[in-house]
This record gives sequence, C-alpha cells and structure tokens, in this order.
Amino acid sequence: MSTYRVVADLDLCQAHQMCQGEAATVFGFEQDDDKVVLLEEYPGDGARTGVQQAVRHCPAMALSIVEED
Repeated sequence: MSTYRVVADLDLCQAHQMCQGEAATVFGFEQDDDKVVLLEEYPGDGARTGVQQAVRHCPAMALSIVEED
C-alpha cells in the first residue's frame, strides 16, 4: 500500500468525536478548543481501516485521506 496522510479540517469539525472511536491512536480531542487533534498525520497501514471508517462516519465530513507516493 502507498503512504497516506490524514487531514482534519478544523473549521468543519463539530466535536462529535466519532473518529476517536474508529481510530483512537490517530485521532485525539482537545477539550479547550472543542476540536479533533491528529495524533498521527501519517499513520501506518495497520491503522488504515480505522481511519477510513472515521472518514466515512464523520458527521461533519471534516476528515479526509490524501494518498501520497
């Protein structure tokens, strides 16, 4: 698999925290800012399924995956 980068649009984030349930090693939460925090911008392939689920289930559509070579 290729390298991928996780992107979180903090302007769209509504703090539902669904992403943490899908990929807790990749997504954290900053309570003071009430926003998602990327713990790993370039997670390994072992986290890919959870990240894909987080992107798919984000109610605010604030998450995305960018494939890189």
